[in-house]
Amino acid sequence: MRIEDHLDALCTPLFRAASGLDDAAAMVRPAQDETHGDYQLNGALAAAKKAGKKPRDIADDVVARILAAKSEAESAKQPFPFASASVAGPGFVNLSLDDAWMAVHLEHDLHAEDGGIGTVAAPEKIVIDFSGPNVAKEMHVGHIRSTILGDVLARMLTAVGHDVVRDNHLGDWGTQFGLLIVGTRQFGGEYFTPEGEPKAGVEPLAALENLYRRAGEAAKADPEFAAEARAELAKLQAGDPKNHAVWRRFVEITKEQLDRTYKDLGIEFDMWRGESSYNDALAGVVELLEARGLARVDEGALCIFFSDHEAAPADLRKMKEPLIVRKKDGAFLYATTDLATAFYREDELAAKTALYVVDARQALHFKQIFGTLALLDRKLACEHISFGSILGPGGKPLKTREGTNVSLRSVLEEAESRATARIAEEGLDVPESELAFVARAVGIGAVKYADLKQNRSSDYVFDWDKMIAFKGNAGPTIQYAYARIASIFRKAETTMETVARDPLPRLSTPIGETRFRLESKEERHLALTLLRFGDAVHEAARTRSPNVLCDELYAITRAFSSFYEACPILKSEGEVRASRLALAAHTGLALARGLGLLGISTVEHM
Repeated sequence: MRIEDHLDALCTPLFRAASGLDDAAAMVRPAQDETHGDYQLNGALAAAKKAGKKPRDIADDVVARILAAKSEAESAKQPFPFASASVAGPGFVNLSLDDAWMAVHLEHDLHAEDGGIGTVAAPEKIVIDFSGPNVAKEMHVGHIRSTILGDVLARMLTAVGHDVVRDNHLGDWGTQFGLLIVGTRQFGGEYFTPEGEPKAGVEPLAALENLYRRAGEAAKADPEFAAEARAELAKLQAGDPKNHAVWRRFVEITKEQLDRTYKDLGIEFDMWRGESSYNDALAGVVELLEARGLARVDEGALCIFFSDHEAAPADLRKMKEPLIVRKKDGAFLYATTDLATAFYREDELAAKTALYVVDARQALHFKQIFGTLALLDRKLACEHISFGSILGPGGKPLKTREGTNVSLRSVLEEAESRATARIAEEGLDVPESELAFVARAVGIGAVKYADLKQNRSSDYVFDWDKMIAFKGNAGPTIQYAYARIASIFRKAETTMETVARDPLPRLSTPIGETRFRLESKEERHLALTLLRFGDAVHEAARTRSPNVLCDELYAITRAFSSFYEACPILKSEGEVRASRLALAAHTGLALARGLGLLGISTVEHM
């Protein structure tokens, strides 16, 4: 269940009555100190100034109303969610949940197909633009964040009820293809045929990248080479069939290699609409901008100066830098393509929101794109999901010894290799027949989790030892907890799913039937942590912050570890055993569901 929404719906009317304000809110938050309760209401402080009252007076009034409602419910033998309510500090309201109420809602979540996540009140169609590699180049470590973050946002937003479209906006059009076409003709014979087919024994994507590098060097050294490349690009963009065929083959080669990496990562896309998909629409975009009086010529280029427009966002009006939509030679730019892409997403896909998962260095570009869309009265809600950089030792950019970018494929291969070694070092119980799968799941999962647990705005240091660890807040720690639970159910000769679907709860309470007995502090703490899972998923999706979900999974893992140490499961009997097995099942299923939302596999043995 979404417990915070439930408490908010119950308590916000009390704050409005106590403050006399129609817009007062309870402001429900998990308690910072569990000795003071389970939840905290901060609404009194926010309402007091506006209402002309003291925060403590509002809080006292709210608590009195809660306790009166509790007394009435008890007299009528009706359920009530709070065991206690009190005022603390300048006006905080501390709440402790009723154990029976928690147990019944825990039972509900365990039976629910979605684990109690629930859906948003107003689902939307959301396009997520992520990964976005370039044709003729290998994906490198810098692509990890956009690729993983975009995939997880798609998973979480789908889980809470949105209709999500995953779009890989492939960099498949532009200057590099003129260089590649001429480079293939002049010195690419060792790699490709004149038609762009790779020769036997050639690793095609590596060859393309090498060819592009050589062609770029040649263009810098030889003006005639550069001029020829520009001419071939112009022919390509004009529809020359021979150049188009070579370009198409290079795109196919790149996509074949990318598909291998995406498969390893467990990532899929609904569409691959690269830059070329919008080529025919670019002239129309420019015509529209001119017709609306938004763009003007400056030194031969067509530009949008936001200082010219009172309706532009205030921060953009202060900037001197224009958004260039057509160069003086008539060529279009990324900005033109991005505008055409946004039109397509709103007009053809009927999307309400578009998320652009691109690193923070592109912040100004997207601010200008979104500002232009606003000036055009476009309704598509656009968000730049920015993120920091991945750093190497010493906080420097992560590079190979040769100074080049580390390829993403090499990272995944090393992750699997290091996971294999770490599993052996830890002496983990993994059958030989499952070792390859487990090492792959642990290695790739560790890379993903290490990225996702960060605040996405922050840079972080790529540290193998911290990633592939079975202690602390790391991917293998969560996977290990799930494997431990799976082992319990093998010994019990049943499954988590069987226990979760048990139709015969054994205890009856005033608000429903349940099998959960929350008698020890460890049982109660685990139950409370599990009840917060749905809220964590919604908060992570709403704020576009997977680290919120990572924190919840780690909290569940720690709560289960304390429970496991203090409360024997298989050695207990009767209703106690049934309750503890159900808590273990709930935990295992929540971890599996949460890891799945992070794109990380579970393993049965570890």
